[in-house]
Amino acid sequence: MKPFRVLMLSALTVVARGQAVDPREGPQDTSGLLHYAPAPPDNPLKGFVSYPRPQTGFPRSLEWDYIPLAAVMTGPTNFDWGPFERKLQQAAARGCQFIARFYLEWPGRSTGVPRFLLDSGLLLRTWTNTNTQPWPAAVDHTPDYEDPRLRTALTNFIHAFGARYDGDPRLAFVQVGLLGTWGEWHNHPNHQWFASKTVQRELLDAYEAAFRRTKLLVRYPAGPDHPRYADNSTRPLGYHDDSFAWATVHTGRSEDEWFFETLLRRAGATNKWRTQPMGGEVRPEVWHCLFDEPSCAPRGQEFDRCVQATHVSWLCNEGVFRPDFQGPARDRALRAARRMGYEVHIFRATTDRTDSGYTVTLWVTNTGVAPFYYDWPVELSALDVSGRIRATWKTDWKLTGILPGEPARVWQHHLPKDAWATPGTRLLVRALNPMPGGRPLRFANQEQDRHLEGWLTLGTLPP
Repeated sequence: MKPFRVLMLSALTVVARGQAVDPREGPQDTSGLLHYAPAPPDNPLKGFVSYPRPQTGFPRSLEWDYIPLAAVMTGPTNFDWGPFERKLQQAAARGCQFIARFYLEWPGRSTGVPRFLLDSGLLLRTWTNTNTQPWPAAVDHTPDYEDPRLRTALTNFIHAFGARYDGDPRLAFVQVGLLGTWGEWHNHPNHQWFASKTVQRELLDAYEAAFRRTKLLVRYPAGPDHPRYADNSTRPLGYHDDSFAWATVHTGRSEDEWFFETLLRRAGATNKWRTQPMGGEVRPEVWHCLFDEPSCAPRGQEFDRCVQATHVSWLCNEGVFRPDFQGPARDRALRAARRMGYEVHIFRATTDRTDSGYTVTLWVTNTGVAPFYYDWPVELSALDVSGRIRATWKTDWKLTGILPGEPARVWQHHLPKDAWATPGTRLLVRALNPMPGGRPLRFANQEQDRHLEGWLTLGTLPP
């Protein structure tokens, strides 16, 4: 039989963020066009992130928290994962995936160093940390990071952590943490107490070996010439900017050489976002007023400018989760949440009918600022006129590598002709969140959720 083209949906134009799609990104004809609509701000693995709490009035798909190493490590090779497991379970029960950072020192809190190390004689330097703005100075306890007992304990922990949780769908990302104040890899202004490059490399090597599926992020981009940090520029690690919208965008001033984009440039890592995630935290000083008009962000560090410079996917930001956060500022924050990370838009879908069934072809673009970093399963489904799924097919389609501003990715899959192909049958597609109860990945299409929650309707098939 000569192939017969079935047109699935039609439209006069394809709209992406209000602009016509570049015709070079796909076929020239207008058959089977789908329609753009902004994806929701709580799409998974992106947007604004809260500390663990019951659902708030602002949409989110991620939670994060700090965990003292002492809470889970009870001996050199002994672990009680209960406290960490409860955090994962509670976040998952709220439909959120979790971002973890373990730490050893926190100004104003007791040490996070495991008790068995303290009992063995590990040195703790007690001092008053004044680098705690906007909060008051507080007593800090910095361990001797060069002590072999601590170094062995840290690598033991990392390997055990990865063995248990690498690839766990509840765990969205892991911040490397462990070293420095708040696990942020600095002891400013006492830099002489921070871990040597040798110790840093030991931890980075351990994390790389232990986590092959769950994505890792480290605080400071560093190339081979950085005076304080071990080279991480070619490692499979992303970065988190913990002073976002405060010290993010490169200024060219020598006193701002620690700014995030400046470090990315120096490390030769400005394109690392293409394969590794960028995250971070909005600087606490601007939590309460970042989305006011005018914003309180320092000049040159405006939110949109920082997003464009970093291609950030998610940001911890307690400011948007305040109960009184309402009105125009909240509306601007919702737009900002959508602005971050990926936005996958299917702008065309066609089906060719053949002797053996149907060949489905989709043209997929990314209208966001970053890719999606995990290959979640992508499935097709046949929905009958009563709203019942008649058949589902797994595809080999990959979400990773669909980059903003690049030509459309073409997905194609063959479906066997079977009893499901009855008059009025609809063809649907979804990217399956592997965490049970997790928020579905919604495509940036008007047809998303039209006939079945979590699925994008591609069109209607003939028998």
